[in-house]
This record gives sequence, structure tokens and C-alpha cells, in this order.
Amino acid sequence: MRRIRIGVVGVGHLGQAHARILAAHPEAHLVGIVDTNTARAETIARQLQTRVFDHHLDLADHVEAVCVVTPTVFHYPVAADLLRRGIATLVEKPLALDLAEADELVDLARRHGALLQVGHIERFNPAYEDLKRRPIRPKYIEVERHGTFTGRSTDIGAVLDLMIHDLDLLLDLLGEPAVEVHALGMTVFGKHEDMATARLKFAGGCIAHLTASRMSPQPKRKMRIWSAEGYAGLDFCDKRLTLVQPSPQLRAQGLPTRGLPPEERVALAEQVFTRHLQTRELTHSGLPDQLTCELSSFLECVRTGMEPRVSGEAARDAIALAERILHSLRHHAWDNHPAGPVGPDDLPLPLGALFDADADAHADTDPDTDTRKRRAAA
Repeated sequence: MRRIRIGVVGVGHLGQAHARILAAHPEAHLVGIVDTNTARAETIARQLQTRVFDHHLDLADHVEAVCVVTPTVFHYPVAADLLRRGIATLVEKPLALDLAEADELVDLARRHGALLQVGHIERFNPAYEDLKRRPIRPKYIEVERHGTFTGRSTDIGAVLDLMIHDLDLLLDLLGEPAVEVHALGMTVFGKHEDMATARLKFAGGCIAHLTASRMSPQPKRKMRIWSAEGYAGLDFCDKRLTLVQPSPQLRAQGLPTRGLPPEERVALAEQVFTRHLQTRELTHSGLPDQLTCELSSFLECVRTGMEPRVSGEAARDAIALAERILHSLRHHAWDNHPAGPVGPDDLPLPLGALFDADADAHADTDPDTDTRKRRAAA
């Protein structure tokens, strides 16, 4: 099988992973890499036995496909140059900084007959792929995507950095637009929102509540779905899918609790998650990592002309929804009055410190330990 001549522009944290996988991929020939940090690029090139190019247009003369893994601010100018040359391009998420740039990239790909794929990697999570094969019509969805502060992607906020993953998944799952958007966010580290929450209503009636944070002590990437068919819970970190469905008897009759003596009520309660609510937990370990699957799919699309799983149009729609969320959170009035603080940067003044050294010392020496435990539980 002919190997696809491919390059990588941007070999920071994620770009190095792209380059490493492609260098070892049997269907790819990693022709070269580009990075503004020349020393880093040369080190990686030596490790992967490839070549460093000074500019992405120099690389373009030698390849038929490129992965753009630069900071988001450079996605548009780099990808636009490549698409104008008809080169198949995979752009890491988000596709661009804003909707105008995204629209232009989609248009360039169309006019020049160039393949455009976008790196919404959760589409390749095996737990999500498993869910997509099942008959489910979501009516309420909760999503949490929390991460620690890494110092990366500081040119964008939590909405375009984190929440954009789940906006893409919601649009893919539901296949319909959002008709209502309500959001708020907070800037903590400076420049962009570091926490955001949004409540969305979709055309078919589904309600979705999303939170994204890059100031959490532990990563969390979970989606919970309630539907007429049952419940689905996805843990994207563990690649685990949990399914719960009512038994046929439960759907037809409900739980027969009326008139039961206490001992039979206890027995009935013990059977809820065995007999009445049927559960299944599916883990997807031992499979290729998502980035390898994403890059393999990209190579196949380059070879066959197949439509990518995450097209430029799909990524553009996620950015359009993200912009509506950003508009809402930037106009959120914290005191429900436009004359008061508005938006993620203009928070209300704090009433005081939630805790200080003296208060902690007092709590540690409080003799009424039981009282403190009861207060904490409340």
C-alpha cells in the first residue's frame, strides 16, 4: 500500500504526538515538520528520522497532507495557505478563532477541492462510538469537562479549549440546532474565561447543561444522558459506557409498591437495579488510542476521498454554537442589572475570604468534633 506523504506544522505538546504516531504509521511517510522553536523541531526530527522545514509553505511543496497543530491563533493562516494549494489538511480543534475564519476555511476547502478534517478527538472515543451504535434519543444531557491548568491553549478560553469538544458531540448526537442559549463564565487566571457553564435547548426539545473548567484539581470528562430508551453515562477518561434501561414489566406496570408489607418493600428495593432497572457497564480497554484512530481515519480519507468523520462543516457548526455561548456569558449581568458587573472579567467584589489562617486554626481546635461533622454534612 502506498504511504501518504504527510507533514506536521507545530510540534508542541500535542503536535509531537501527531508526529510520533505518523512516523511509525505503516500508511504514512512523515516527510517533515515545522515549528517556530527551531531547536525543539530539530530534536524531534532527529528522534523521528525526518526533516525540519523553515516554513509551512516549504513543507507544502513535498507533501499531499498536513496536520496543523499550532496554537489556535495560527490555525486560519496556516490552514488557508495549505487549502489554497489543494493539500488535505487536518486542523486541531477548534477549527479557528471565530466563525468568520471557520467559514472561510470551509469555503477554501470546497473551492480548491481539498479535504478538511478537524481534530475533535472525542468522536473517536470508543465509549462514544459504542453509544452512537445504540438507539437513543436524548432529552436531557449533563456534561462535565474539567481539567487542571496546563499553561497551554492560553490564546483561547475554556469554551473554545474544552467545551467545544462537547458542543461537537451534542450536535452530532442530536442532529439539530440549539434554539436557546444561556451561559456565564469567570476569568480567574486572566485574559480569557477559565470556567464556563451553559444551558442549551435544542430544536427537538432536548435540554443540555454543560460545564467546562481548566482550574480543577483533577480531570473529569463525563456525559450523562436521559432518554425514553433509558440512561447512558459516558466517562471519556476511562472509556466507559454505563447503560440503564427499564425492564418491560417496569415500563408496563411501574413498581408494585401499593399495599406491600414492609419486608416486601425492602426486598423490592433490593431488586431495583437487578430486576427492574437493567444495567450494563461496558469498558473499552486494549484498543488503539484515540489519536491513532483519528490519524488513521484521516489517512484513509486522503487515500480514498471518503468524507471525514469530523468535517470542516461540522467543526464550523460547533464554533457557531460556541460563539453564541461566548456572547451570552460576556453579557451576563451578575446582579441581574446591566449597570452592575457584567461578563467573565467583571466579577462582583467578594464579601470576604472564604477561609483564612485564623479560621482554619479555630476549626482545627474546635472541641465539638461531632458538631463540625454535622455542619460539614449539611
